[in-house]
Amino acid sequence: MSERSNGGDLLVQVLRAYGVGTVFGVVSVHNLPLVEAVERDLRFVAVRHEAAAVNAADAHARVSGGLGCALTSTGTGAGNAAGSLIEALSAGSRVLHVTGNIDSAYLGQGRGVIHETKDQLTMLTAVSKHAETVPSAGAAARILYEAAATALALPQGPVSVEWPIDLQYAAQSLRYAAQSLQCAVQSLDGSPASSAEPDNASEGQAEGLAEAVEALAVARRPVIWAGGGARTAGAEIKALAERLGAPILTSNAGRGTVSEDHELVVGNFAAHPAGQALLADADLLLSVGTHFRSNETRHYKLELPVRHVQIDVDPAALGRAYPITTGLCGEASRILADLLAGLSSALPSVLASDRSADLSADLAPDLSADLPAGLSADPPAEAAAEEGWRARAVDGRRIVRERLRADIGPYAKINDAIRSHLDPASPIARDVTIPSSQWGNRLLPILDPATNVFPLGGGIGQGLAMGIGAATARPDVPTLVIAGDGGLSVHLGELATLAQERPWLVLLVFNDGGYGVLRNMQDVHMERRSGVDLFTPDFEALARSMAMPYALVQDAGAFEEAFGKAVAAREPYFLEVDVTSVGPTPVPFVPPVPIPKAG
Repeated sequence: MSERSNGGDLLVQVLRAYGVGTVFGVVSVHNLPLVEAVERDLRFVAVRHEAAAVNAADAHARVSGGLGCALTSTGTGAGNAAGSLIEALSAGSRVLHVTGNIDSAYLGQGRGVIHETKDQLTMLTAVSKHAETVPSAGAAARILYEAAATALALPQGPVSVEWPIDLQYAAQSLRYAAQSLQCAVQSLDGSPASSAEPDNASEGQAEGLAEAVEALAVARRPVIWAGGGARTAGAEIKALAERLGAPILTSNAGRGTVSEDHELVVGNFAAHPAGQALLADADLLLSVGTHFRSNETRHYKLELPVRHVQIDVDPAALGRAYPITTGLCGEASRILADLLAGLSSALPSVLASDRSADLSADLAPDLSADLPAGLSADPPAEAAAEEGWRARAVDGRRIVRERLRADIGPYAKINDAIRSHLDPASPIARDVTIPSSQWGNRLLPILDPATNVFPLGGGIGQGLAMGIGAATARPDVPTLVIAGDGGLSVHLGELATLAQERPWLVLLVFNDGGYGVLRNMQDVHMERRSGVDLFTPDFEALARSMAMPYALVQDAGAFEEAFGKAVAAREPYFLEVDVTSVGPTPVPFVPPVPIPKAG
């Protein structure tokens, strides 16, 4: 690569600085220099739709822990990407979205230049954490480095850069300023570009930490709720839960923060009657990185404990959905480490108090292997908890799973077979469909938070592209995509991407002939069905046209053998479950969305 090259070479240099080796996109006359350089020097995955490019980059970032990158064209291409940017924004995904634009001399003139659109930057700003236009060739390096740093800085999220095509072809100096390099290095660990805080903010944080430590030290029935912002704080949350004997509830995004085979992890069941009972009896809630989404709180009718300590990297999130008594703003693992250290100092005075005779005297287990360096598991903080509270957590975990297994009937066998044949590190990408929404998002154990891939914004049809992105991030283990026939039809073209890239991926499609989630809702609340019964392709013929092995399951008892064979194939494999033959679940799934009652 020569010292003076074009914008594509500059983009490659930036991506290499951030450890990005795979880019997803659709080639166009308005991004050709970028695609040419990426395909030459990195790995370019040519998807069939711009929305899929962002979905794949999003999932790649979630699973790899790094930065995802998507390339799209201008106008319609950038518009196609907007919906998936909304998903990345909802999930706080680290995505660098680079889109083309028309020649800089014609921007904003409305001449009708091919691919021109009105005020593209405003659209991108609405669906991104930040969006910016490259105004000149000399500004491109600074903007790209800052865009990547912004995507990685807390709170994380997608950043869009629109780059006029003439400025992509313009000569670029590949010598970048020391400040830009320093910015890149800082951002590799997700640190904000500037972490300085005013003194008064630091003082307020210290006071908040002291309040939180005191609240945890005297709590007798604490509950922890882990959201997506807790995914990197699993060791600290596990240690804290074990010290306090506290049940761990999660949002969908927080699944796997502590491996779901742990006895204290009740999981994504806060709105379940047993989860509600735990919250009703709790005297303290510690929420970490969750925004309390409507579908996980019974549309905000779920009652939480009055004493509520909330941790979030976004100051605007503190107290936004539910009242709090103490708010702590910052990266979760660091704050939780401070709380653990504070508890080690606070508990001796608590144990010496007048009420120490009423507290459990059980000793804490040895947690030193799970704690970050420098933290101790002594003294036994769970001595402050009410005797039997830990047993309530364990019992609650058992109850929610037993009830859901009864609700889904034969599909429990499918759930068990999936977990038994997948590696603990296997990404599980779940589209919005009944099996995902009813049991895949709750009962199917998530053992590693990076494997939990799901469209948190609730949009249908994103699962396959997310699975492709996830599979490229972890090529040495099988990836599973759970989709419905309706969702898969949204982006059938990505089957060609799957066939082209040939990752180790099982595409598991539950075929019920339409939009099952909405059909169930209409059957319960409406007088008739509307728009939910769809024509379904012949998936066997479709898989054959994509040079992909295929199998059909019509009985739940036959699923394990078929799924084991699909995983063992170590290539793209299309596995269809005929929902009509397997049968409906004993308790129909109806999504938790309020519907006005007739009359």
